[in-house]
Amino acid sequence: MIRRSYDCILRQAEKPYAEWILFGIALAEASFFPLPPDILLLPLAIARRDKAWRLAAICTAGSVIGGLIGYGIGVFAMATLGQWIVDTYHLQNAFQAFHDGFNKWGVLIILAKGLTPIPFKLVTIASGVAGLNIGAFVLAALATRGARFFIIAALVRKFGHPIRTFIEKYLTWVALGVLAAIVGGFWVVLG
Repeated sequence: MIRRSYDCILRQAEKPYAEWILFGIALAEASFFPLPPDILLLPLAIARRDKAWRLAAICTAGSVIGGLIGYGIGVFAMATLGQWIVDTYHLQNAFQAFHDGFNKWGVLIILAKGLTPIPFKLVTIASGVAGLNIGAFVLAALATRGARFFIIAALVRKFGHPIRTFIEKYLTWVALGVLAAIVGGFWVVLG
């Protein structure tokens, strides 16, 4: 199943709508969706190494715009939609810890958490609830999410063929590693 999914993503990478799907997943992940866009960015960049920088930029733009949606949820809809998102992923304690952290650390929380597998939606919604300056929020989100996605693009550009060979040879292990990182991110948040 993992191999079929990976092969399907690689086939879709040449389709005209692949970049829109990447943008949509990055946008959704920053506000309500549980899966990080890296799981699509990496195979797309591998399949289209010449467009790795463009894909990283699309992913960054989607993530920052999605972050603004999450921020808006925190400001305007925490009592309804925001609480539903927090409750759906059982992130009540983590959300409170993020909120408290924002009151103490502000933008540094975004810079630290935006590079990790911790769900970015927590950061964006908590930023809105805490009333973090929106300009500072956007700059921090651009910096941290851009760094994350452009590092992936740089690695693919530099080591493209060996990375593709490694991933294809050890696809199950790579997929399990990505899954472990996602689960670990949630575990850190919930723990």
